[in-house]
Amino acid sequence: MFIDALKNIWESSGIYSITWQQGVMLVVAGVLIYMAIGRKCEPLLLLPIAFGMLLSNLPIAGLYHAEIFAGGHVHWDLLSGHENDLNISAGLLDYIYLGVKLGIFPCLIFMAVGAMTDFGPLISRPSSLFMGAGAQFGISFAFVMASVLGFTAAEASSIAIIGGADGPTAIYLTSKLAPHLLSAIAIAAYSYMALIPIIQPPIMKAMTSKKTRKIKMKQARPVSKVEKVCFPVIVTVVCTLILPSVGPLLGMLMLGNLFKESGVTERLSDTAQNALCNIVTIFLGVTVGATAMGENFLQIDTLKIILLGLIAFAFSTFGGLLIGNLMCFLTKGKINPLIGSAGVSAVPMAARVSNLEGQKADPSNFLLMHAMGPNVAGVIGSAVAAGTLLALFG
Repeated sequence: MFIDALKNIWESSGIYSITWQQGVMLVVAGVLIYMAIGRKCEPLLLLPIAFGMLLSNLPIAGLYHAEIFAGGHVHWDLLSGHENDLNISAGLLDYIYLGVKLGIFPCLIFMAVGAMTDFGPLISRPSSLFMGAGAQFGISFAFVMASVLGFTAAEASSIAIIGGADGPTAIYLTSKLAPHLLSAIAIAAYSYMALIPIIQPPIMKAMTSKKTRKIKMKQARPVSKVEKVCFPVIVTVVCTLILPSVGPLLGMLMLGNLFKESGVTERLSDTAQNALCNIVTIFLGVTVGATAMGENFLQIDTLKIILLGLIAFAFSTFGGLLIGNLMCFLTKGKINPLIGSAGVSAVPMAARVSNLEGQKADPSNFLLMHAMGPNVAGVIGSAVAAGTLLALFG
């Protein structure tokens, strides 16, 4: 009888039930935790993503069930807590994941980004929009490549958006079009964002000459408060009227920015930038990581996604620099083409890399504020790109 009791305890333990896929994913989660803490690679999101991955791959814990969200839909009957044919009892992360599945968390992150963003450099130099648009070239290129490799249009769209270098946008679009790829795409997107200082400089040097990298740009005109207040309202109305599907992301981005620029909602702006942003980041990261279950994540398609994400990111940098070189030529050397690489929407890291490369060519050259124009334009550009793909394939 005592032996039977021990046998029952052993057979009901997670150690007895663990599969090789879960074992591998626990190791992967450990590596990502090390990268977040030891190497400081996007720790604010990579750490909760890695721990969410750890939690969902612990056998029998029942924190997350992919079956509840199978087929791209929420099976509400499995969340109700009543008996069901699959004998599933919804776990903690299943309920929190609804914020991702319903598109709530990415939009709230965009509100926080808006509250932390200064659109002044873009308003003072509207031509920055062209560089932000050029940096979306990688999305188009990766979409074609993914289609050639056999992914569906919806899957190719989700993979391609990695080129926008915007994690919340990638998560939002993927949760709508290809939720089964969410973990791979999110990890790829945030990993490449963390690697911007490594990925971009070789492309920047190949696309520019030392002479053009030394170009010093004139200080942009000052922007009035009226312009900064009107900008988010006008952009929201115009873009949403043209492309309604961009409303949730762009609307929340501009609402957060209006909190910041209005001057009368300091408490709301502070909450969006800090408390709300931190809370949503935790929930978003943990639940996105939880979708990386061994049987779904350990596939050849995951490697394809990681490779295509790198291609998308590289070609987005290439596209921004291409437009930067064109504008340098058209303005007869008044615009430093390096700022074109900041057209990807990783704010403000991409702008800092542009500034750093400019200072390597000439230590007295300061491009940071000039690069912020294309950088924030890239945020708008990636949201518009996501809205376009959602309208076409959603």
